[in-house]
Amino acid sequence: MSEGDGDGYGGRHPTSHERTNERPWDDSYRGEEPAPWDVGRPQPAVVRLAGEGAFTGPVLDAGCGTGENALEIAATGARVLGVDIAGTALSMAREKARERGLDAEFTLADAFQLARLGRTFETVLDCGLFHTFDDGERREYVESLASVTASGGRLHLLCFSDAEPGDWGPRRVTRDELRASFDPTHGWEVLAIAPDRLVTSFDADGVAAWLADIRRV
Repeated sequence: MSEGDGDGYGGRHPTSHERTNERPWDDSYRGEEPAPWDVGRPQPAVVRLAGEGAFTGPVLDAGCGTGENALEIAATGARVLGVDIAGTALSMAREKARERGLDAEFTLADAFQLARLGRTFETVLDCGLFHTFDDGERREYVESLASVTASGGRLHLLCFSDAEPGDWGPRRVTRDELRASFDPTHGWEVLAIAPDRLVTSFDADGVAAWLADIRRV
């Protein structure tokens, strides 16, 4: 795929999120206002995990956006690759890395085709990506993650929780859905799912979220 393809989809099939919003992910980063999930700082849950030493390298940030979480992890000394389908977001992430003098790598990649990276990671972060997918995409995404996560490696996943009221924003996720998606038949073991918060531009205190600790078996 190419960042410069004219239709904004790089020759790939649009995701359910893109079909619903009738625009490619990249357009979310081209407006005057930042995307709701682009809050200009790392998520508090990621800061906490990084401080606890949860990210041992090499680390993959799947759906890294403009790079705040990946850069927070890179600041701990871990080797980090951030991937996203939005070329504009990646350009912003690379510029932040240069400005802050941090050694983090950012590259264009399809979350459903991560094996094409030709790399394996000890730790993976998904901060706000899983909850954008429909059922079929979830299955494909989980398989893609498994293809690049080392045996015994860990996935830290932060997503919208069904405890958040209303029907705005992304699809809510239940504990049962997480356990069903990341079960042993798909190569995973869910170690813990705890309530947390996901900060957005429209709610500085954060919305109800799940933080899942998942091991690759």
